[in-house]
Amino acid sequence: MKTEVARYSVLSTPATALLATLLAVTSLARGEETPAKAEGAATDKKDAPAEKPAPLPLHQIEGNGGIFSTLSAYLVNPPRNGEWLGRPSVGFSYVNLDHGRNLAAFTITESPWKRLEIGYAYNRFDLGDLPQDIERATAIRISRDLVAQHNLNARLQVLKEGEFDTKWVPALTLGVHGKLNEDIDQIDKDLFGTLSKAGLTHDSGADFTVYASKLLTFLPRPVLINVGGRATEGAQLGLLGYTDNYSFVFEGNVVVFVTGNFALAAEYKQKPNDYKTVGSLVGREDDWWTIDAAYVVNKHLTLAAGYGHFGQVLNHESNGVWGLTTKWEF
Repeated sequence: MKTEVARYSVLSTPATALLATLLAVTSLARGEETPAKAEGAATDKKDAPAEKPAPLPLHQIEGNGGIFSTLSAYLVNPPRNGEWLGRPSVGFSYVNLDHGRNLAAFTITESPWKRLEIGYAYNRFDLGDLPQDIERATAIRISRDLVAQHNLNARLQVLKEGEFDTKWVPALTLGVHGKLNEDIDQIDKDLFGTLSKAGLTHDSGADFTVYASKLLTFLPRPVLINVGGRATEGAQLGLLGYTDNYSFVFEGNVVVFVTGNFALAAEYKQKPNDYKTVGSLVGREDDWWTIDAAYVVNKHLTLAAGYGHFGQVLNHESNGVWGLTTKWEF
């Protein structure tokens, strides 16, 4: 079990996926502490000094352990053997969405005990040429050219992978995610309530997630599967505001460990699309998918790059976009 989980080591996506999985693979190849130990698995030597485990999973853009926009049931940097408190991890992600638009995420997590992860992310979404398009269409000049969002997360791991001395039990984690958009209300006022009339009535909301993760070792190469669901009121992750109704959407990713320090991943995120479009300025919300490659630099640092297909994002399609991500564990 410990050896199997250790081989899980590279999650990624345009900004943070494969990296996570890569790290565990590297730790196996180098004989380092396994992800199972990173999750707090019991060891024969309870008094052994704490060692740096593989730095996985990565940070996804909302400040949780996972891929770019989807999660993993594994927690980030929990307490090591002999320690009573986990150490912090920090990350940065950047995605170029074309037409002057980009999304940047500054993330930090802390796992105060082995089954709890607390995370925060500051998201900065540059609107690109949307203000100019709005002015051309309506003669209104909005007072914001970007939106900023705060994300505060708490995730509880109710099951560890292989718990109860079984091989089939997956890791299972439940999460709650509070969100506050600083700028969308002002943009709505500038537009005389246009967004509210389209169903985007709030600047804050809360998501609820459930995720299961399982490492498959009977294939030619280890494969990690992360599957989850999300209840959300958010439009475009909340960067466009929040509706009055919850939608339950599917999310998931698959990671293949190619070598000891290189992995490939694919990610899919269903989107709710629970608002009315506003002409050509605010288009429908499409599902996201990404493919990524990640490289483990050392026990602390991981890097990843990815390609994404996000469909319509406000006034343009965002297909064939690219992103970068990095994470540092202390």
